[in-house]
Amino acid sequence: MINFLRTLAVTLVDGGSTDIDIPKLTSEQVLQNGLNLAYFLAGTVAVIVIIIGGIMYATSAGNSGGVTKAKNMILYSIVGLVVVIIAWAVTNFIITTF
Repeated sequence: MINFLRTLAVTLVDGGSTDIDIPKLTSEQVLQNGLNLAYFLAGTVAVIVIIIGGIMYATSAGNSGGVTKAKNMILYSIVGLVVVIIAWAVTNFIITTF
């Protein structure tokens, strides 16, 4: 049954060719793609926290506790963003070199 469906799909899509081009990834490519996804998500979260910290800073209305909390949010998210960028550079260098 599965062979029939495969043949039918190939015939309908490819005009009768039995070769299906399935991309083949090496383990390094899979690792690099996974790490790049993790770095992208971490960078996105850091940028969102920077924006939230900026909004909190702007709306703190001189409240020293709110200003301190907003400044710490911005500072720690920038440090996190720098760490993510350095980790991305190091891992991409290691993966492409070895």
